[in-house]
Amino acid sequence: MTVPVVASPMFIASGPSLVTAQCQAGVIGSFPALNARPTAQLSDWLSEITESNTAYAAAHPEVSIAPFAVNQIVHKSNDRLDADMEVIVEHRVPIVITSLGARPEINEAVHSHGGIVLHDVVNDVHAHKAIDKGADGLIAVAAGAGGHAGTLSPFALVQEIRRWFDGPLLLSGSIAHGRSVLAALAAGADFAYVGSAFLSTEEANVDDDYKQMIVDSTANDIVYSNLFTGVHGNYLRGSIDAAGLDPDNLPTSDPTTMDFASDTLGETKAWRDIWGSGQGIGAVTERGTVAQLVSRLAAEFDTASRELVAQVTASAGA
Repeated sequence: MTVPVVASPMFIASGPSLVTAQCQAGVIGSFPALNARPTAQLSDWLSEITESNTAYAAAHPEVSIAPFAVNQIVHKSNDRLDADMEVIVEHRVPIVITSLGARPEINEAVHSHGGIVLHDVVNDVHAHKAIDKGADGLIAVAAGAGGHAGTLSPFALVQEIRRWFDGPLLLSGSIAHGRSVLAALAAGADFAYVGSAFLSTEEANVDDDYKQMIVDSTANDIVYSNLFTGVHGNYLRGSIDAAGLDPDNLPTSDPTTMDFASDTLGETKAWRDIWGSGQGIGAVTERGTVAQLVSRLAAEFDTASRELVAQVTASAGA
């Protein structure tokens, strides 16, 4: 891999173009299965990603192509789960990211073809449950992450998980700079889980206004609310304003009404009109391609690594 980064799956934004660009740039790309609509499109997307990566590898034998992942919402509101899992097993998807529920039979289905399961968790209790039910690795979704974020400090969450778990661990939350990638590893994670920074890229399947808002916004422009899906998440203040809502006075929602297939609030569609984002976007200052973003992250990561080694060496000498 070019840099130890897994690109997180983002509703609407993540599709074949974004995922293949991520894999071919040397980071693990991913997308939510629910982005492929109608359901029959999921098989087409998986074929397209696999064929594109295979062709790119043949044309560039000197480059290592990173694998890809598919995100499954393991929640009772997802009536596509079983059908989508059949397609995932048929295509032998190497990595499956599960969210909002842990089910042993889902993990077993992925393991049946040699795939691995990474599960989103926002606290140590959920982490234990996920591993007990057969997940292979964990994604610690800490405060500041885009989409359905947790509230715990990344230092607290990773430390608690690492007391008992030595398997694959990813850290999510405000990571959009190579220095932050290094910090995730220093905290105890194996990979940084990066999402919002990729929203500004040419390959992201979002409106130009969304991409520009990512560039123009900072952490102060992020609003944490459960109104739109029933689960707390981070969203861009500007998109909430544009939808005719007051971002400083949003009502709360009933978590039992989660519906990830429709996600509607009157005439407002949560994943079309209300734009998710993490707090780390202050590090995103321009638009460009996925390759350019990954190159920047890698350069920043390398520089930060050298600086850290120099600091440790100097401290040891002193």
